[in-house]
Amino acid sequence: MEIGLDLLATLFGVSLIAGFVDAMAGGGGLLTVPALLWAGLPPAAAIATNKLQSSFGAFSATVRFVRGGEVDPRAMKGMIACALVGGLAGSAVLQVVDASFLQDAIPFLLVGIALYLLLSPKAGDVDAHRRIGEGAFALLVCTGIGFYDGIFGPGTGTFFTMAFVALAGFNLRKATAHTKVLNFTSNIASLLGFLAGGSIVWSIGLTMAVGAYAGAQLGAHMVIRNGARLVRPMLVVASLAITAKLVWSDADHPMRHALAWLVGLFG
Repeated sequence: MEIGLDLLATLFGVSLIAGFVDAMAGGGGLLTVPALLWAGLPPAAAIATNKLQSSFGAFSATVRFVRGGEVDPRAMKGMIACALVGGLAGSAVLQVVDASFLQDAIPFLLVGIALYLLLSPKAGDVDAHRRIGEGAFALLVCTGIGFYDGIFGPGTGTFFTMAFVALAGFNLRKATAHTKVLNFTSNIASLLGFLAGGSIVWSIGLTMAVGAYAGAQLGAHMVIRNGARLVRPMLVVASLAITAKLVWSDADHPMRHALAWLVGLFG
């Protein structure tokens, strides 16, 4: 395929916006993956190239949160190790198992998260009581969500953030900062698998990486400055946007049938 400066400039702009959004609530891939497919990349190359640029975005946000004193990766060694193992395992399983069944279940979880945030307006405003020990959180939550990111991916950041709020008792700003560290970890795990496959389009991936890095710096700054006031609505929007994308891409999705039934019932 021909890669011109106009195409690279367009993809740079998309990754800049996606990095900004992803640093606050996740879901940046909703912008970048379709853009890469529009640019003419085959699906495997689009996903691999997206993982490269999103890794830079996650790293950028992590750096910004660390410098802002919101998170200390040295205190997260167990979580990081478990997320890395989970991500590598998920990437390996993806090579031999069809993970499309997850597309049916994940939207219901994301809608549940959106409803929780809407119906519990104070959740995540301040630190709360921890419901699970650090070791158990690392082993169960970080390994599990890391595995999910390796095998499927959409909504990973949202799941990490809500786990920190609901189980670790973190406020939303603190949860988002810790999420970016683990997002970066699981992204690297997946990226290692794609590197071996040779599907990455480097000229596009590195151009978008610069945009993602810059956008994530801005997004992380907004989280530090505004906290839950900004993160909460962004998480709701991201959850519903990812849900819409997953449901819309599958004509036989059970949620589409449920919505059609409701429309017929009350229409």
